[in-house]
Amino acid sequence: MFLVGLTGGIASGKSTVVSILRELGCAVIDADVIARQVVHSGTSAYVHIVQHFGNEILLENGELDREKLGAIIFNDPKKRHLLNSLVHPQIRRVMLKQTLWYFFLGYKYVILDIPLLFESRSMIRYMKSTVLVYCDPQTQLERLIRRNNISKQEAQKRIAAQLPLDSKLPLADYVIDNSGERETARRQVLQLHARLEASLGYLPVRVAAITVTTGLIVFAWTLLRRLWQ
Repeated sequence: MFLVGLTGGIASGKSTVVSILRELGCAVIDADVIARQVVHSGTSAYVHIVQHFGNEILLENGELDREKLGAIIFNDPKKRHLLNSLVHPQIRRVMLKQTLWYFFLGYKYVILDIPLLFESRSMIRYMKSTVLVYCDPQTQLERLIRRNNISKQEAQKRIAAQLPLDSKLPLADYVIDNSGERETARRQVLQLHARLEASLGYLPVRVAAITVTTGLIVFAWTLLRRLWQ
Protein backbone atom coordinates (compact mmCIF):
# COMPACT_ATOMS: atom_id res chain seq x y z
CA MET A 1 0.00 0.00 0.00
CA PHE A 2 1.12 3.57 -0.64
CA LEU A 3 -0.16 6.99 0.40
CA VAL A 4 -1.42 9.76 -1.86
CA GLY A 5 -1.66 13.26 -0.44
CA LEU A 6 -4.62 15.26 -1.73
CA THR A 7 -4.70 19.00 -1.16
CA GLY A 8 -6.00 22.23 -2.60
CA GLY A 9 -7.05 25.58 -1.25
CA ILE A 10 -10.07 27.01 0.46
CA ALA A 11 -13.04 26.86 -1.95
CA SER A 12 -10.96 25.19 -4.68
CA GLY A 13 -13.52 22.42 -5.04
CA LYS A 14 -11.59 19.70 -3.23
CA SER A 15 -14.78 18.32 -1.67
CA THR A 16 -16.14 17.67 -5.14
CA VAL A 17 -13.04 15.68 -6.06
CA VAL A 18 -13.23 13.69 -2.81
CA SER A 19 -16.86 12.79 -3.45
CA ILE A 20 -15.95 11.48 -6.92
CA LEU A 21 -13.08 9.42 -5.50
CA ARG A 22 -15.42 7.87 -2.95
CA GLU A 23 -17.92 7.06 -5.71
CA LEU A 24 -15.09 5.11 -7.36
CA GLY A 25 -14.56 3.11 -4.14
CA CYS A 26 -11.29 4.77 -3.15
CA ALA A 27 -10.13 4.82 0.46
CA VAL A 28 -10.14 8.46 1.53
CA ILE A 29 -9.15 9.79 4.94
CA ASP A 30 -10.44 13.33 5.45
CA ALA A 31 -8.31 15.44 7.79
CA ASP A 32 -11.07 18.05 8.10
CA VAL A 33 -13.59 15.47 9.34
CA ILE A 34 -11.06 14.15 11.83
CA ALA A 35 -10.25 17.72 12.92
CA ARG A 36 -13.89 18.18 13.91
CA GLN A 37 -13.95 14.88 15.77
CA VAL A 38 -10.84 15.54 17.88
CA VAL A 39 -12.14 18.89 19.17
CA HIS A 40 -15.56 17.75 20.37
CA SER A 41 -16.47 18.85 23.88
CA GLY A 42 -14.51 16.90 26.47
CA THR A 43 -11.57 15.87 24.30
CA SER A 44 -8.04 16.85 25.34
CA ALA A 45 -7.65 19.14 22.31
CA TYR A 46 -10.94 20.87 23.17
CA VAL A 47 -9.83 21.50 26.75
CA HIS A 48 -6.53 23.04 25.63
CA ILE A 49 -8.20 25.19 22.97
CA VAL A 50 -10.64 26.66 25.49
CA GLN A 51 -7.79 27.29 27.94
CA HIS A 52 -5.89 29.30 25.32
CA PHE A 53 -8.74 31.05 23.47
CA GLY A 54 -11.35 31.48 26.21
CA ASN A 55 -15.03 30.63 26.60
CA GLU A 56 -16.07 33.27 24.04
CA ILE A 57 -15.31 30.78 21.25
CA LEU A 58 -17.99 28.37 22.52
CA LEU A 59 -21.54 27.89 21.29
CA GLU A 60 -24.46 27.68 23.70
CA ASN A 61 -24.24 23.87 23.68
CA GLY A 62 -20.59 24.00 24.74
CA GLU A 63 -19.11 23.00 21.39
CA LEU A 64 -16.55 25.16 19.58
CA ASP A 65 -17.87 27.98 17.43
CA ARG A 66 -15.83 27.18 14.33
CA GLU A 67 -16.79 30.39 12.55
CA LYS A 68 -15.69 32.57 15.46
CA LEU A 69 -12.49 30.59 15.98
CA GLY A 70 -11.79 30.74 12.26
CA ALA A 71 -12.15 34.51 12.22
CA ILE A 72 -9.61 34.76 15.05
CA ILE A 73 -6.91 32.56 13.54
CA PHE A 74 -7.26 33.89 9.99
CA ASN A 75 -6.37 37.36 11.30
CA ASP A 76 -3.55 36.27 13.60
CA PRO A 77 -0.77 33.95 12.31
CA LYS A 78 0.54 33.32 15.84
CA LYS A 79 -2.85 32.13 17.08
CA ARG A 80 -3.27 30.05 13.94
CA HIS A 81 0.06 28.34 14.65
CA LEU A 82 -0.99 27.79 18.27
CA LEU A 83 -4.26 26.16 17.24
CA ASN A 84 -2.46 23.91 14.76
CA SER A 85 0.01 22.81 17.44
CA LEU A 86 -2.90 21.79 19.68
CA VAL A 87 -4.92 19.94 17.05
CA HIS A 88 -2.53 18.48 14.47
CA PRO A 89 -0.90 15.81 16.71
CA GLN A 90 -4.36 14.43 17.52
CA ILE A 91 -5.34 14.44 13.86
CA ARG A 92 -2.19 12.54 12.86
CA ARG A 93 -2.87 9.80 15.43
CA VAL A 94 -6.36 9.18 14.09
CA MET A 95 -5.14 9.26 10.48
CA LEU A 96 -2.52 6.64 11.29
CA LYS A 97 -5.12 4.32 12.82
CA GLN A 98 -7.40 4.67 9.80
CA THR A 99 -4.50 4.12 7.39
CA LEU A 100 -3.56 0.88 9.12
CA TRP A 101 -7.19 -0.28 8.92
CA TYR A 102 -7.27 0.27 5.15
CA PHE A 103 -3.94 -1.56 4.86
CA PHE A 104 -5.37 -4.62 6.60
CA LEU A 105 -8.40 -4.45 4.30
CA GLY A 106 -6.04 -4.83 1.35
CA TYR A 107 -6.30 -1.45 -0.40
CA LYS A 108 -3.51 -0.68 -2.86
CA TYR A 109 -3.40 2.98 -1.90
CA VAL A 110 -5.01 5.40 0.54
CA ILE A 111 -5.77 9.04 -0.19
CA LEU A 112 -5.06 11.42 2.67
CA ASP A 113 -7.12 14.59 2.22
CA ILE A 114 -4.95 17.22 3.92
CA PRO A 115 -5.85 20.87 3.21
CA LEU A 116 -2.51 22.27 4.46
CA LEU A 117 -0.29 19.53 3.05
CA PHE A 118 2.14 21.94 1.37
CA GLU A 119 1.90 24.60 4.09
CA SER A 120 2.90 22.32 6.96
CA ARG A 121 5.14 20.00 4.89
CA SER A 122 5.41 17.58 7.82
CA MET A 123 3.37 14.87 6.05
CA ILE A 124 4.80 15.14 2.54
CA ARG A 125 7.66 12.71 3.20
CA TYR A 126 5.14 9.93 3.77
CA MET A 127 3.42 10.42 0.40
CA LYS A 128 4.33 8.50 -2.71
CA SER A 129 2.38 11.04 -4.78
CA THR A 130 0.68 14.38 -4.21
CA VAL A 131 -2.43 15.70 -5.94
CA LEU A 132 -3.46 19.36 -6.11
CA VAL A 133 -7.07 20.39 -6.71
CA TYR A 134 -6.69 23.70 -8.52
CA CYS A 135 -9.00 26.48 -9.63
CA ASP A 136 -8.23 29.95 -10.94
CA PRO A 137 -8.01 32.75 -8.31
CA GLN A 138 -11.17 34.57 -9.42
CA THR A 139 -13.25 31.39 -9.28
CA GLN A 140 -11.82 30.59 -5.85
CA LEU A 141 -12.75 34.04 -4.52
CA GLU A 142 -16.29 33.91 -5.93
CA ARG A 143 -16.88 30.40 -4.58
CA LEU A 144 -15.74 31.36 -1.09
CA ILE A 145 -17.92 34.50 -0.96
CA ARG A 146 -20.95 32.51 -2.13
CA ARG A 147 -20.30 29.45 0.05
CA ASN A 148 -19.61 31.25 3.34
CA ASN A 149 -21.76 34.33 2.68
CA ILE A 150 -18.92 36.67 3.62
CA SER A 151 -17.57 39.94 2.24
CA LYS A 152 -14.97 40.12 -0.50
CA GLN A 153 -12.45 41.55 1.97
CA GLU A 154 -12.98 38.70 4.46
CA ALA A 155 -12.73 36.12 1.68
CA GLN A 156 -9.45 37.62 0.48
CA LYS A 157 -8.06 37.43 4.03
CA ARG A 158 -8.92 33.75 4.31
CA ILE A 159 -7.39 32.94 0.94
CA ALA A 160 -4.25 34.92 1.86
CA ALA A 161 -3.83 32.77 5.00
CA GLN A 162 -2.84 29.85 2.72
CA LEU A 163 -0.23 29.47 0.04
CA PRO A 164 -1.59 30.71 -3.32
CA LEU A 165 -2.81 27.85 -5.48
CA ASP A 166 -0.51 28.94 -8.30
CA SER A 167 2.52 28.50 -6.03
CA LYS A 168 1.42 24.93 -5.22
CA LEU A 169 1.32 23.85 -8.87
CA PRO A 170 5.05 22.94 -9.13
CA LEU A 171 4.89 21.06 -5.81
CA ALA A 172 2.25 18.57 -6.94
CA ASP A 173 2.77 15.34 -8.89
CA TYR A 174 -0.76 15.53 -10.30
CA VAL A 175 -3.10 18.49 -10.81
CA ILE A 176 -6.88 18.38 -11.17
CA ASP A 177 -8.19 21.65 -12.59
CA ASN A 178 -11.57 22.17 -10.96
CA SER A 179 -12.26 25.64 -12.34
CA GLY A 180 -15.15 24.42 -14.47
CA GLU A 181 -17.98 21.92 -14.37
CA ARG A 182 -18.12 18.78 -12.22
CA GLU A 183 -18.04 16.50 -15.27
CA THR A 184 -14.73 18.02 -16.38
CA ALA A 185 -13.28 17.35 -12.93
CA ARG A 186 -14.71 13.83 -12.98
CA ARG A 187 -12.88 12.94 -16.20
CA GLN A 188 -9.59 14.08 -14.64
CA VAL A 189 -10.27 12.09 -11.46
CA LEU A 190 -10.99 8.95 -13.51
CA GLN A 191 -7.65 9.34 -15.29
CA LEU A 192 -5.86 9.79 -11.95
CA HIS A 193 -7.59 6.77 -10.45
CA ALA A 194 -6.55 4.60 -13.42
CA ARG A 195 -2.91 5.66 -13.01
CA LEU A 196 -2.86 4.97 -9.29
CA GLU A 197 -4.57 1.60 -9.71
CA ALA A 198 -1.99 0.59 -12.34
CA SER A 199 0.92 1.54 -10.07
CA LEU A 200 2.95 -1.16 -8.39
CA GLY A 201 3.88 1.17 -5.54
CA TYR A 202 1.91 -0.92 -3.08
CA LEU A 203 4.10 -4.03 -3.57
CA PRO A 204 7.11 -3.18 -1.34
CA VAL A 205 4.96 -2.65 1.76
CA ARG A 206 2.76 -5.64 0.98
CA VAL A 207 5.76 -7.92 0.46
CA ALA A 208 7.37 -6.64 3.65
CA ALA A 209 4.17 -7.32 5.58
CA ILE A 210 3.93 -10.83 4.18
CA THR A 211 7.58 -11.48 5.04
CA VAL A 212 7.11 -10.29 8.63
CA THR A 213 3.88 -12.25 9.03
CA THR A 214 5.46 -15.39 7.65
CA GLY A 215 8.40 -15.00 10.00
CA LEU A 216 6.09 -14.64 12.99
CA ILE A 217 4.11 -17.72 11.96
CA VAL A 218 7.29 -19.78 11.58
CA PHE A 219 8.56 -18.57 14.95
CA ALA A 220 5.26 -19.37 16.67
CA TRP A 221 5.10 -22.82 15.05
CA THR A 222 8.69 -23.61 16.06
CA LEU A 223 7.98 -22.49 19.63
CA LEU A 224 4.84 -24.62 19.85
CA ARG A 225 6.68 -27.70 18.55
CA ARG A 226 9.32 -27.31 21.23
CA LEU A 227 6.67 -26.95 23.91
CA TRP A 228 4.95 -30.15 22.74
CA GLN A 229 8.16 -32.20 22.68
